[in-house]
Amino acid sequence: MMESFAEINWRLFAIVTLNGLTLASLYFIVASGFSLIFGLMRVVNMAHGSLYLLGAYVGFEVTEATESWLLGILAAGVVVAAAGAALQVSILSWMQGQDLRQALATIGVSIVAADLMLAHWGGSAYQITLPTAMSSFVPVPVAGRYAMARLMLIGFALLIGVGLWLMLNRTRLGMVIRAGVDDRRMLEATGVNVPLVFVGVFAIGASLAGMAGVIGGTVLSVSPGEDARYLLSSLIVVIVGGMGSIPGAAIGALLVAMAETYGLAYTPTYGIVYTFAIMVAVLAVRPQGLLGRSA
Repeated sequence: MMESFAEINWRLFAIVTLNGLTLASLYFIVASGFSLIFGLMRVVNMAHGSLYLLGAYVGFEVTEATESWLLGILAAGVVVAAAGAALQVSILSWMQGQDLRQALATIGVSIVAADLMLAHWGGSAYQITLPTAMSSFVPVPVAGRYAMARLMLIGFALLIGVGLWLMLNRTRLGMVIRAGVDDRRMLEATGVNVPLVFVGVFAIGASLAGMAGVIGGTVLSVSPGEDARYLLSSLIVVIVGGMGSIPGAAIGALLVAMAETYGLAYTPTYGIVYTFAIMVAVLAVRPQGLLGRSA
């Protein structure tokens, strides 16, 4: 029995919506790490996209060598966390509170990192292989059959979001992080090693970017230029949602990704315009972002 025109339209709408949700999940995982670093620590890390791409390449190499996707994610998280901690200790810790110097220094790091990765992995696009159990399609109402890997990405983003919110709002570490941002000198007077805490937070944020690189390389692909794309998306998500707010990053990722996906599906010529229209509208009404705190 042939589908009616209305049924085809509804099925297309459902597929586009699911694609938007999976893209929002990927944006959120990347932007949540950026929100921790930029929003909470007030560190302008313009090399965040490079950490994403490095994680994707590390995950690809480990997955190809071990045939284990989970080991690829774990290796990417560990390697990129170490790289992020090294970046914080060696460069950014000396520029605390100097936004312009941090931005310029990390832009330089991102340019060097992009050239090194291009020299090592070339300009080809890579696809990270999924386990057989995760590469299947499952029935979804209205949409028909949909990739299980994309549905698992949504679940993974939810777990990360809940975990980060609980860490920041329900643990002593979260209390220390928030206190260090609000009044660093007072926290240091209580005997807390604030620089060490900030290195740990930077490593967590970098690790999220690295793991997101493996997920993005699995669902989409790994190629040069992805670092700039995800840095820009993280900036927009954090600006829309509010600096330092994990729920804000989730809302920002959802708004940006859905606008981008619907725009490209229904009005391809103006797809990217909707994303920046959302950012401009939010900045006009709430300059601190939807869930950001007033300065």
